[in-house]
Amino acid sequence: MRHQERDWASWMKAAHAGDAASYRLLLEALTPFLRAVVRRRGASLGLDAADVEDVVQETLLAIHLKRGSWDPRQPVGPWVAAIARNKVIDAMRRRGRRINVPIEDFLETLPAPEPEGELSSREAERLIDVLKGRQHEVVKSITIDGEDIRGTAERLQMSEGAVRVALHRGLAALSAAYRSFRE
Repeated sequence: MRHQERDWASWMKAAHAGDAASYRLLLEALTPFLRAVVRRRGASLGLDAADVEDVVQETLLAIHLKRGSWDPRQPVGPWVAAIARNKVIDAMRRRGRRINVPIEDFLETLPAPEPEGELSSREAERLIDVLKGRQHEVVKSITIDGEDIRGTAERLQMSEGAVRVALHRGLAALSAAYRSFRE
């Protein structure tokens, strides 16, 4: 650790003097150390791997922004670890009481959704026959025949707005009829 600490201190001093290569070496060397510190501190607090990486990146950014506050007479490791500890605390505060539980952890315990049976074409026609007049014509034209609103309006000599209203009301009536049909 002493050798590592000496390297970090020399790279930090060189970085303060403007040596970009030393600064890059410092950040590359600190990243695995930070990852270990954040993972160790975050494990007891429930940080997952993605959260750990986010905190490591935030810590690297904080080191960059606060590098002028490092005292060259002090070791780099404890200074960096303190920044990391504070960033873990910040992450936990942001997260609040929210708990992330992957759905895969309990997916098999959830009941499978009841399969909704598809309507046969005969059943669909019986349902549409519940509708009368223009609603029947509009819903059949748009949903069964695949015609668009403009074409349906022209064919039935209605305004497009009236076709939309008839379609909306017809679909609402079909929904109610379907629920009672299935019960």
